[in-house]
Amino acid sequence: MIFIKKHEISIRTLEPEDAELLVKWLSDPTVLEYYEGRDRPHDLELVIKHFYEDREGITQCIIQYKEVDIGFIQFYLIGDEELEIFDYKEYPGKIYGMDQFIGEPSYWNQGIGSRLIQEIVSYLVDQQGANKIVMDPQAWNSRAIRVYEKNGFKKKKYLEKHEMHEGELRDCWLIEFDVESGVN
Repeated sequence: MIFIKKHEISIRTLEPEDAELLVKWLSDPTVLEYYEGRDRPHDLELVIKHFYEDREGITQCIIQYKEVDIGFIQFYLIGDEELEIFDYKEYPGKIYGMDQFIGEPSYWNQGIGSRLIQEIVSYLVDQQGANKIVMDPQAWNSRAIRVYEKNGFKKKKYLEKHEMHEGELRDCWLIEFDVESGVN
């Protein structure tokens, strides 16, 4: 089911037959350098475990550009553990987390990621009632962080040794889009 279609970008729900796409993308070292790590290529078994089992409360989608499947995005209300880590335990509003990647490197550096972020933020705010949207990109990934900042996200908290990537715990930034202060 397509639930966002705007400016040549569509976002549709992840289907069982998309598993092979995820295997293709997540076995490509160029993609893995930024998402999951080159030491974690995904075969079909790992894709099924990681993307199809125990995913309650997570909306998982395929990103399309001009009707071509090019990537993956997921969003979810953040849970108690993340509320604690990110210092939002007392926050009364709805906080969504999201993760995404463009799995077709030939579509990188064309502004598609920025348009994707604009569309999904609008959807989460307007349709899901999000008050804040958070992500935790690795601190070294300046290209991704620039895209997020260009679209209203602000660095909120430096998370030391937060995420395992290529055999070591890497530092990340908690970044936030706050509906009250951000305009998208």
